[in-house]
Amino acid sequence: TDTLKQLEDKLPEGVNPIIHSDQGWHYQLDYYREKIDSLGLIQSMSRKGNCLDNAPMESFFHLLKIESLSEIKSCKNIAEFTWLFRKYINWYNNDRISNKTKNMSPVDFRTHVLAT
Repeated sequence: TDTLKQLEDKLPEGVNPIIHSDQGWHYQLDYYREKIDSLGLIQSMSRKGNCLDNAPMESFFHLLKIESLSEIKSCKNIAEFTWLFRKYINWYNNDRISNKTKNMSPVDFRTHVLAT
């Protein structure tokens, strides 16, 4: 719940992000689920015994590691890692092209799909 408490102060009003986890017992406790509900989060859990539910995030973290490993290894503290991670997320969303997104960045692809 420490992570949820930290998130509580930073969530913009009116957003309802999805929080995804496996089916660990701690994610199923009433007080944890109540905290998620009170923050307006949408809880998502992978299906029991189905590793494919986590595949998109595992794929993303794989890309993060291979595309930023040398920079990540040189981080001296969590603040530097946080800055690097935010820089990567911005680049990933706005500049990184992929064949899966018709050679557009994710932001451009979503804009293109919504416009059609």
